[in-house]
Amino acid sequence: MPTAVVLHAGAQPHPLLCGLAAAVAWPAVRAARRRYAAGALGESRGSRPVLGDWLVLLGVLAVLRTAFGETVPASFALAGLAWAPLLTAVCRKVTYHRLIAARREAQAVRRVLVIGEPGAADHVVGHLAARTEHAYVVVGVVPVGGAKLECGAPVTERLGVLDPAGPRDDAVVVLRAAREHSAEMVLVAPGARLSAERLRRLSWCLHDEGLPVALLPGLVDVQVRRVSLDAPAGLVVLHIAPPVTRGVQVGLKAAFDRIGAAFGLLLLAPLFCVVAATIRITSPGPAFHRQVRCGQHRTPFTMWKFRTMVADAEARKAELERTGANEHDGLMFKMRRDPRVTAVGRLLRRCSLDELPQLVNVLRGEMSLVGPRPPLPEEVDRYDEVALRRLAVKPGITGLWQVSGRSDLSWDETLALDLRYVDNWSLAGDLEVMSRTLRAVLDGRGAY
Repeated sequence: MPTAVVLHAGAQPHPLLCGLAAAVAWPAVRAARRRYAAGALGESRGSRPVLGDWLVLLGVLAVLRTAFGETVPASFALAGLAWAPLLTAVCRKVTYHRLIAARREAQAVRRVLVIGEPGAADHVVGHLAARTEHAYVVVGVVPVGGAKLECGAPVTERLGVLDPAGPRDDAVVVLRAAREHSAEMVLVAPGARLSAERLRRLSWCLHDEGLPVALLPGLVDVQVRRVSLDAPAGLVVLHIAPPVTRGVQVGLKAAFDRIGAAFGLLLLAPLFCVVAATIRITSPGPAFHRQVRCGQHRTPFTMWKFRTMVADAEARKAELERTGANEHDGLMFKMRRDPRVTAVGRLLRRCSLDELPQLVNVLRGEMSLVGPRPPLPEEVDRYDEVALRRLAVKPGITGLWQVSGRSDLSWDETLALDLRYVDNWSLAGDLEVMSRTLRAVLDGRGAY
């Protein structure tokens, strides 16, 4: 009991009783806030819920402290309780990774029956099949109408195009399919042929039979924290909060970037000298490579990196592109064994040390510590309207791309990660990405 140990070391009264009270209160607070519920346990590794629970714990213990007349100083109480959020955050992260590993083996999942028009059902099934970190596995589809389904999911029943004559006609079909596939939940993809009244009657019948129903609003990559519900005149309305573009979080991010970059440059100055000298000694040319990149709102800036290629790498790039050497399927040029990369450069890329001079760009306000990677102007010239949205925020030294596979990702995967970041970024999310960056660097996957 860390609390009792801290209080005993500080010669505070009743250390065991206080420690026992804290040990009982902490899981009680988390249980009251449904942190151990089947639908919540292991589903997130974020630290914000843990911090919120800890603040509630402090309030509960403050009330108990006053009620029982304890005289433990606040400093000792806080020191004794600091273990709670730290250990819980570690446990949450471990539980999260174990849950994700289990889902990759099709364990700890819910068997889902999808209902919808064939096009909408194909989209839902394909989207769920593309990722494995979620709890849903599609076991069957009940299409509306007779059109062909392209996703390959099992189809044993179909709903008619027109509203049914009887109030239970749709439910009989869906329940029969659910029993056939042992489905645990019905997931509805609304469409023109699934009217509000039809869905209402269907949900009544399914709920009466104890089968949960969920409705897809058609949104993609919108975090739950941005969604709120309203019901004007009985209509269910989803309110989507806009991405954070101003306010306290933006100011804190800018301050954190500048302060972090300044400290990083001071602490890493000796390493910079060693790396720069090694580059100069092992290959002709400058130690640093400067390149024009596009920043926020397409603003050009000069990005700094340690040179990892031969001095005439840019001139040789056009020749490699003509010969079809590009191994990336999108607008970026990537090769696993690029002949322009030097031996020292390969090591720097493997450890991501070549990116460190970009701390100068962060200090100057041209980049952020976390964000999408800054593209080349010629790449941006070929962007469509969707891809241009990745330039709505400052580019970063690290980001979701860095911690999710780097160059092993396809262009579509890279773009999807960048758009998810742009729409859903938060300061807490940036801190999580930075904590995951170290593991990605040590792993080295996709670094070439």
